[in-house]
Amino acid sequence: MTHVLDDLDARGLLAHTTDADALRAALDDGPITYYVGFDPTAPSLHVGNLLQLLTARRLQLAGHRPLILVGGSTGLIGDPKQSGERVMNSPETVASWVERIRAQVEQFVSFEGDNAATVVNNLDWTSQINTIDFLRDIGKHFPVNRMLARDVVSSRLESGISYTEFSYVLLQSLDFLELYRRHGCVLQTGGSDQWGNLTAGVELIRRSDGGKAHALATPLITKADGTKFGKTESGTIWLDPELMSPYAFHQAWIQAEDAKVGEYLKQFTFVPVDEVDALMAEHAEAPGRRVPQRRLARELTTLVHGEAEADAAELAATALFGRGELSDLPESTLAAALAGAGVAELDGTATITDALVAAGLSDSRSAARRAVTEGGAYVNNVRVDDPEQTLAVTPALHGSWIVLRRGKRQIAGVKLPA
Repeated sequence: MTHVLDDLDARGLLAHTTDADALRAALDDGPITYYVGFDPTAPSLHVGNLLQLLTARRLQLAGHRPLILVGGSTGLIGDPKQSGERVMNSPETVASWVERIRAQVEQFVSFEGDNAATVVNNLDWTSQINTIDFLRDIGKHFPVNRMLARDVVSSRLESGISYTEFSYVLLQSLDFLELYRRHGCVLQTGGSDQWGNLTAGVELIRRSDGGKAHALATPLITKADGTKFGKTESGTIWLDPELMSPYAFHQAWIQAEDAKVGEYLKQFTFVPVDEVDALMAEHAEAPGRRVPQRRLARELTTLVHGEAEADAAELAATALFGRGELSDLPESTLAAALAGAGVAELDGTATITDALVAAGLSDSRSAARRAVTEGGAYVNNVRVDDPEQTLAVTPALHGSWIVLRRGKRQIAGVKLPA
């Protein structure tokens, strides 16, 4: 059986470890208890958080016990950002987000068996500590010169950083110390942008309790041009279906770049590495079929939203682009799919030309008429040849929806009055 560290390495998930040999020995002597934390600075987790949850799941499948921390206290402050000071959310807002995120994380780890997961909230211990004890017992272990040397802090010194954000590292390190004391936790995982916080917790355990702990960081996931992955044209790739529909989530992965899709399959799914390599070999022979992209989208939509939503997303994608029956789509799936593409509200007297412009598929009436006369415009997957044809001619889907398509891949919707 492949060692979990070797599997993480083969999947490109090892960016840093404090001491690889010592960590391997600890895992071999295990099972160990480890943790990963999430701050509720938004009402949902996103794709970057998903990578951490899947890493936690890989360690659990190897027999180790996960603690999933939801930061009810650190979420009130927020980790420093390169771009500037965070806006602080109210305690009531953060508390509500804690519960939403708690429900999300519970999808990805098992709460059964000898190594069942536990969800913890750091507000449980930070709310019990007074300021004097915190400064005496925790603050004394943090040399200011080392805190100033952290990349995010040094980059903010000129523009300004509050003491609140400056001291965030103390709170996250306290989390590791408390989990070490309460649960015997000896490993923290996180993204490489958290490396300073991770190692600070390891050092605090050594300085305060003389204990031995470890840190493991995954790399930042990037696009082919080196920019951070996780954003689409419409915004962040959220896990909450209220913020991003399962169809839009599915489409975000379908659009994965050829140069990166193999990496994403290894990092975000449980598909065996040799099977990913076989998929990429097939892709090299027939890139137009987008086999690895379809597998990636299927695996992740099923993982995050369930098999039924993955089926619906695939059906919608097939139908919207002319390879399936639009009438087979439930109205909720059709509406969610078109919402991501853009929807214009018109009535049945509007012409195809009007609709193409209103929906953003053509930037002028002349361009819209040209698209129609050249055979590149479709209404509910039926090609139209009269730019002055009204929408009323085509029976609306579910009584009020029209799907417009220009060419093979540009779609939008029209919502008619009920």
